[in-house]
Amino acid sequence: MSHFFNFNTTALSKLTGYNTLTALLLPPVLTFGFIAPAFAQTQPAKDEIIVTATKREQSTQELGMSLSVLDRETLKNAALDGAEDLVQHLAGVQAAVANGTQIAFQIRGIGAVDHQALTPTAASTYVDGVYMATNVQTSPLMFDLQRVEVLKGPQGTLYGRNASAGALNFISVKPQNTHGGYVQIDAGNFKRFGLQSALNLPVNDDLAMRLSGRYLSQDPVLENVSTTGDSAPKDAGGKRDEFALRALAAWTASAQTDVLFSAHYAEDNGVNAAPRNSALTLDTHQISIGSQGVQDTDNEFYGTSLDITHTWDNFTLYSQTAFEAYNQEYGFDFDGSQAPFGVASLNANLSYDRDFSQWSQETRLGYTTDRLNLMGGVYLSTDSFEQDYLIWCGQLDTQTLLGTCRYVGAPGRTGSTPASTGVATSLLSTIEQTRKTAALFSYNDITLTNRLNLIIGARLTHENIKGSGQGIHIFDDGTRALNNRDDLGAAIGENTLKTTRLSGNIGLNFKPNADTLLYVSYANGYKSGGFNGEVINNATHFQDEGLFEAETVNTLETGAKFNLAKNLHINATSFYQFYDKPQARIFVPFTTSGGGSFTSNSLSNLDKAISYGLELEANWTPLQNLDFTGALTLLETEIKQTLDPTVPTNFTNFDGNPLPFASKTSATLGAHYLRSLSSNINLNMNLSGKYQSAFFLDAEGLNTRSQGGYTLIDTRVGLQFQDQGMEIAVWAKNLGNEDYAVSGFGFIGYNTFRSNPRTYGLSLRIIR
Repeated sequence: MSHFFNFNTTALSKLTGYNTLTALLLPPVLTFGFIAPAFAQTQPAKDEIIVTATKREQSTQELGMSLSVLDRETLKNAALDGAEDLVQHLAGVQAAVANGTQIAFQIRGIGAVDHQALTPTAASTYVDGVYMATNVQTSPLMFDLQRVEVLKGPQGTLYGRNASAGALNFISVKPQNTHGGYVQIDAGNFKRFGLQSALNLPVNDDLAMRLSGRYLSQDPVLENVSTTGDSAPKDAGGKRDEFALRALAAWTASAQTDVLFSAHYAEDNGVNAAPRNSALTLDTHQISIGSQGVQDTDNEFYGTSLDITHTWDNFTLYSQTAFEAYNQEYGFDFDGSQAPFGVASLNANLSYDRDFSQWSQETRLGYTTDRLNLMGGVYLSTDSFEQDYLIWCGQLDTQTLLGTCRYVGAPGRTGSTPASTGVATSLLSTIEQTRKTAALFSYNDITLTNRLNLIIGARLTHENIKGSGQGIHIFDDGTRALNNRDDLGAAIGENTLKTTRLSGNIGLNFKPNADTLLYVSYANGYKSGGFNGEVINNATHFQDEGLFEAETVNTLETGAKFNLAKNLHINATSFYQFYDKPQARIFVPFTTSGGGSFTSNSLSNLDKAISYGLELEANWTPLQNLDFTGALTLLETEIKQTLDPTVPTNFTNFDGNPLPFASKTSATLGAHYLRSLSSNINLNMNLSGKYQSAFFLDAEGLNTRSQGGYTLIDTRVGLQFQDQGMEIAVWAKNLGNEDYAVSGFGFIGYNTFRSNPRTYGLSLRIIR
């Protein structure tokens, strides 16, 4: 253990640049728990937060892991428009947002930045215990939430595959045996109108229901301006028209058996905002595209789950059966400009047509005594994904799928002897994938002494992934032919990937006194390999050289949690992560049989990377009804890439670059104050801020593909009229009107999706 502490001291020295400061800071943090009782008065937490991160209810301060929690009050005041808004309240967590609704979370710098929905994210997401297998399913369910739990570091035991960065648990408010509910109406700039509501309906002593919903409409928040004198349609700036419904039913079948049924449905019918091309000179929160790239969105998401919990003696048996699905049709201007470099044929637009469904079954058996908390389980799932991915230039004929000009990549993909004498104008890539997963897992908390606990778990996962597809060009003479780069073969194929992985964790929790927890742990996790789900160029797409492999993360972590006087909680964590075969979207080199070479932008693997740093969190209530929260993450990441002499000289060397979306410093600060103005009126004030230092948008480490540091400030001030059960509030988000990139991609220069500008408005909330 001493070797590990010294190891992290060296790492922290590199982070801060001050060896003396490091030497002074870390030992007190690690030893504080032994001396704190000498001057701290023990007081119970004002509002102890109970979480289910380990599949059983525990206080956050009793868990030997890095865990951030956003409670119900914080979520209500945050006014979430999507899951990406969560990172405003989380240090060390970032989100790459692409194509409107596709969100990839990065935790401690770990997480592939990829725009395709076929690939699960490295930070797995769960909604009421149901795993969301793609990166587009979470945002529609961001309403009527009890809390959000964010587990940092690989979660290879309880959360299985695709949790190499961590896990996010979204827990909705459950039905209660009392009548009640609320309605909230929001109005703001950009003609914003929002409606949220929930109704609790007890049927009898054993059955209760909760119905909740959300609606949001908003005009474009980005300004589309003309750079060529042509039309610049307003809707290209992103139009929102969304609604979602959730129904829950909780039934106490017997004194030992509880049943929870859940069903949800959501639609997104707006217009996805177009990206901005870096070659254009534009003002903040501006884009510039023509009418040909603006497309209506038609997305729907739906699912259901059945949870059964049965207890007897010291045993608990839990079962969850779940179904999730979505259909998507949307698109946007791919090149992010009206006519880059004045050449119309360099324009490109794209659209997606997707269908996805998944079934899952999880069964767990737990055994609990005074000294043992043992749990074992089995997880089974199957999912199916189908996608048509179309690229065209100019105006699209929806019947023939022909554009009015040839998109920029056509000549290189049809080969030197095209299958038609006509001119290829469109590219259609179709892919189908099925995935079957089976896992056995166990997570155990064993009391060794009154102060020392052993935490140990493991998960054995088997996956079977089948993929097939083709890429065809559509010519203006009506011919459809497979892509065929010279010497590589026609763009059609199939493949099957079978993998079996063992992951797990082990740790020690030590309590020197009732108010202090010290812990050290080792954990590992992995994210699946698979097929690239967008442009299918040639025959190598489904062959082994066209695939990406699984990535793995091994983490050493040590931490301390203190409950001090006046409801002050301070948590400190240091970590070192070994990142093997990081998945990244890069330009992959290919060599043809004729001796030529080319590069193709796809998800692939780098060699290695490291991620290490320090996390601090604090929650302080100095006065009644005054709460402060704060968090700081200092992070260092580095890609370790061996230069391959066979790679073309123009291929980027990634060695030494930081990981994308890995700010060296991120910090959050929040304040909540509730003051009584009279016997009936309360003042409710909330302020939250986050600083994010500069970061790169991809693994190439180019300054032209980076985002500078920025600070976001949100606020909400309300008057609560207690007799009427009503609150009227004013709110604002991004007060400083920061304009920053939320993701980027390379195509005819570099394109970035942009943040929302300052938004503000009024809300009325009525509670009964």
